[in-house]
Amino acid sequence: MLALQAEINRRIDPRWVEKAFPYLRAAIVEGAEAIEHHGWKWWKKQERDTAQLRMELVDIWHFLLSEVLLRENGDEARALERLLRPLEDDSAAAGAIHFDGGVHDPSSMDLLRKLELLIGLGVSRRIDLRLFGAILADCGMSWGDLHRQYVGKNVLNLFRQDHGYKEGRYRKHWAGREDNEHLSEILDSLNPEAADYRNRIHAELARRYALE
Repeated sequence: MLALQAEINRRIDPRWVEKAFPYLRAAIVEGAEAIEHHGWKWWKKQERDTAQLRMELVDIWHFLLSEVLLRENGDEARALERLLRPLEDDSAAAGAIHFDGGVHDPSSMDLLRKLELLIGLGVSRRIDLRLFGAILADCGMSWGDLHRQYVGKNVLNLFRQDHGYKEGRYRKHWAGREDNEHLSEILDSLNPEAADYRNRIHAELARRYALE
């Protein structure tokens, strides 16, 4: 996933490491969008959109990977070490998260509180994979599920760039639905173990996009 993320970052801007884009700011905004898909308004009836909530988590993961890569000047091997280091520390993995003068235990927090904490950590320039893993679990996702959906979204992001996303020519809504919704359907119909998984996703995106 780090290699795929570095690839899309280079496609967007070959000087992405030098320019040091604010990836955690993007993760914060995506976290707020995840809260919207969950539903949080107590004054009106809302339905949780789990599929889109999961897709927001995939978007957040793109930006967390980018931030870790950035901190290691684009070195994928060192970025992987940085990501895994907290998870290999048994005491850290079992402990609570210290933030803003308080101690937060993800195991005793609901999903909305976890998303708020994710945003707060992002504002403080912090990434905590234990918290992100707990959020995935609350959304019924494993790390394997994240990988499957990440690969799909990576293909969609490359597809967007190929069709003028950066220049404003890309149409994000097809047949009255956002491309993320089309992607969710496509991923549900494909075998992630297939050798040509990425190519199949791209081909189906292209077929649907051409129909609009």
